[in-house]
This record gives sequence, structure tokens and C-alpha cells, in this order.
Amino acid sequence: MCTSSGRRWGGGVLPVSAVVANAEVLGVFRPGEHGSTFGGNPLACAVALEVIAMLRTGEFQERAAELGELLHRRLAEMTGSGRVTAVRGRGLWAGVDVHPAVGSGRAVAERLMERGVLVKETHGVTVRVAPPLVVAE
Repeated sequence: MCTSSGRRWGGGVLPVSAVVANAEVLGVFRPGEHGSTFGGNPLACAVALEVIAMLRTGEFQERAAELGELLHRRLAEMTGSGRVTAVRGRGLWAGVDVHPAVGSGRAVAERLMERGVLVKETHGVTVRVAPPLVVAE
């Protein structure tokens, strides 16, 4: 079952999500019984299938792990500076806690945006860093 929604992105191209379960769980649905506002988008499903095929090689996961090590090492160097209090995450996804004296996560995100760096503020003083897989070192 493949449906599109605004919550997941297939390769950064189209909104897409999927439901995965065994036959016993999914077997309760018959054609036409389950619907969604965004359900059945053929283009989103085609993109999702291609993304799944691309992920089978493991190449992209390896790149995310390698670049993630560099990202986390460089971000960790900022802790103790008085500006960053903690860094956590995995692969190319990081949460950076900024010291409240520096400003809110939103204020930091806006200042970074002015410099061409897009991040997302979350939970007050946390900034989420999620560079694309095609980012250069």
C-alpha cells in the first residue's frame, strides 16, 4: 500500500508514506475500504518505489554514515564554546542545543538562514540540522 501525504518525502521529491505490515494485519482491508485524502497518487508511488530500489544497494546509507561522522565531529567541537551545550543525532541528522544566552532555536535558525544555512528550530533551544545527502564535505 503506497499513499502520499505531507509527512514523508520520497527522495526529497514528492510527499509519500507507506504502510508495512504482515498479511494478517493488512488483510483486514478490502479494496475500497481504506481511504485517504492523499491516497493512491501514482506519481508519488512510482517515486517511492524508485527510492526503495536505490536504498537496496546500501550506497546512500554508507554515505550518510560517513558524512554524519564528520558532521557530528565538527558540531561536537562547538560544545564548551558557551554557544552550544549539546549535540546528538545519527547520520546526517543532528540536534544542536544552543545556550539560551545565544538566543532561542528560532533566533539561531533565522541568523543561520541569513548566512545561507537552513536548519529547523525545535523544542525551544534545539536546532535540527539535516543536510541533504548530496552535501559536500
